[in-house]
Amino acid sequence: MIELGNYNTLEIVRDTSVGLFLASDTGVEILLPNKYVPSEYEIGDKLNVFCYLDHEERPVATSLKPFVKRNCFGFLKVAEVNKIGAFMDWGLEKHLLVPFREQRDKMKEGQWYVVHCYMDEQSFRLVASNKLDKFLNNEELTVKEGEEVAILVTRLTDLGWEVIINDKHKGLVFRNDIFKRMAVGNSMKGYIKNIRPDHKIDVVLQPIGSKVLEPTAQKIYKTLKQQGGFLPLHDKSDPKEITKILEMSKKTFKKGIGSLYKARKIEIKDDGIYAID
Repeated sequence: MIELGNYNTLEIVRDTSVGLFLASDTGVEILLPNKYVPSEYEIGDKLNVFCYLDHEERPVATSLKPFVKRNCFGFLKVAEVNKIGAFMDWGLEKHLLVPFREQRDKMKEGQWYVVHCYMDEQSFRLVASNKLDKFLNNEELTVKEGEEVAILVTRLTDLGWEVIINDKHKGLVFRNDIFKRMAVGNSMKGYIKNIRPDHKIDVVLQPIGSKVLEPTAQKIYKTLKQQGGFLPLHDKSDPKEITKILEMSKKTFKKGIGSLYKARKIEIKDDGIYAID
């Protein structure tokens, strides 16, 4: 079986004038056109390739790396809009269609949007949707509190930034937990702070609890050394100044310098902290 919209490891079975024919374990074949054929190969070798439909709706393999794959979310730019819908540049020769019915608002050429790539059950074509919520499920959660996760930023609300967690769940980073610049389309690490009884998920951008001490201490010490061994920050500093310099809360900063002080890495004075060599 060959899964369209995803990477497949396939065996080279035939060399032809138009390219290599690759086969799955079940014997299903697909063409890898000449322009994607590696410079050196032998019949029987296995290649990891991305498979999708070309301009004539024929299954084809490529060595190109798409910006999003099937059943995942990505941040893509609209290359063209016509009477069918919006066509996104996803790094392949054939653009990815977002039909008008799958656009939350009418998409505009040149603009960037978070979309979900999936196989349309009626046309059996790979398409994308900007109506993100219907592809997210918080009923059956696969994460737990304190866990490190991958997040994709989708929308700014009055409460904070909405994010997609591990391509599966919807979460929120509250405004008072944000200590670095965020924008739609940002991909970054997050940490599950709280899972509510209604399965809403609170996310933060720094490790939780005792896990925060070591990475935070390392970040403070690294910045300290980069600044010549001195930072004009201490436990009475303005929280905004701490956030500006270190992108962390004052509470987190105090835990970090406490850890460094105990390890005899820093000296704390009235005007700031000093590195101890």
